[in-house]
Amino acid sequence: MKKWAVAMAAFLLLLSGCTSKEPVKKTVKEEKPNTKHENKPEDMVKAYPYFYPLTGIGTDTKPDQRAVAVMVNNHPKARPQSGLNKADIVYEILAEGDVTRFLAVFQSERPAKIGPVRSARDYYINLAKGLNALYIAHGYSPEAKQLLESNYVDNLNGMVYDGTLFKRSSSRKPPHNSYITYANILKGAEQKGYTMKKSPSAFRFYTVEESKDLTGQEAKSVNITYSKSGTFNSKYQFDETLGKYKRFSAGEQTVDLDTGEPILLDNVFIIEAVHKVIDSYGLRDIDLQSGGKAYLLQMGKVNEVEWANKNGRIVPMKNGDEIPFVQGKTWVNVVPTNPGLHTSVSLSAQ
Repeated sequence: MKKWAVAMAAFLLLLSGCTSKEPVKKTVKEEKPNTKHENKPEDMVKAYPYFYPLTGIGTDTKPDQRAVAVMVNNHPKARPQSGLNKADIVYEILAEGDVTRFLAVFQSERPAKIGPVRSARDYYINLAKGLNALYIAHGYSPEAKQLLESNYVDNLNGMVYDGTLFKRSSSRKPPHNSYITYANILKGAEQKGYTMKKSPSAFRFYTVEESKDLTGQEAKSVNITYSKSGTFNSKYQFDETLGKYKRFSAGEQTVDLDTGEPILLDNVFIIEAVHKVIDSYGLRDIDLQSGGKAYLLQMGKVNEVEWANKNGRIVPMKNGDEIPFVQGKTWVNVVPTNPGLHTSVSLSAQ
């Protein structure tokens, strides 16, 4: 009887252990989205480990340097300019009256000298902010001065550093003779404690093969009217041999002062924005937030698109989708809604 009781107890203990045992739960590892190649063309993923965020061009080294945005003078007495041929993106916008000015953005290349440097406007500052760029100017409008003095954007200004970081050329007269070297930009950033790391967010780019198959209306040249006199009018001519656009101001080709190298572009993006004159001097308030009509010229073809401001960056759009750029350099022209894109811009298949 005792042996039977012991055996029964052992059996019940074993049964209890089996029934109370819960199934083993497997830990499922959460998959994180792969953002390593975000906005990176597939052909570049295969060919290079990295690419420049503002041009889409591949590189073997990580491009973690900060962008630099420089106000460049476009007065006839300032032409030809220095350094524009090295810019990844240039924004051409009216500064006052019918006078245009450039915001030249450098990230993939570093020109030895840039200029002539000219004064700031608030809408140029906002563009630089959207690219997390160090902003360089010599002078400012009242609105721009408020932004700069409030440290809205990291900046170096010739009003503070004239004769030190900024140098005057003896071959030109003020205000068309202020220049800055890239070495002095880095020196000024170090003096003010600005970091020169962290590259801007990348634009979207076509693969090389996709660029060859782009469709659109034939447009080998485009003329943009900014002034009745023609002094500040811009022209782009597509070179079939080079597969790039040459740029002209008032009929004269835009080249680098120091090297004679021409401006060669892969994208010409022309956008229409609301302009309002805000004083008797002709200073303007320009709406670069609301979006609107645009032309995008690539590979000798043009498409009518829209533009949008995405986190401070002006991008081409179509039916709600962002359109990629061709890999290379880009020039963005901003024209007023009055008289409008179709009046200000003349396209030709020749």
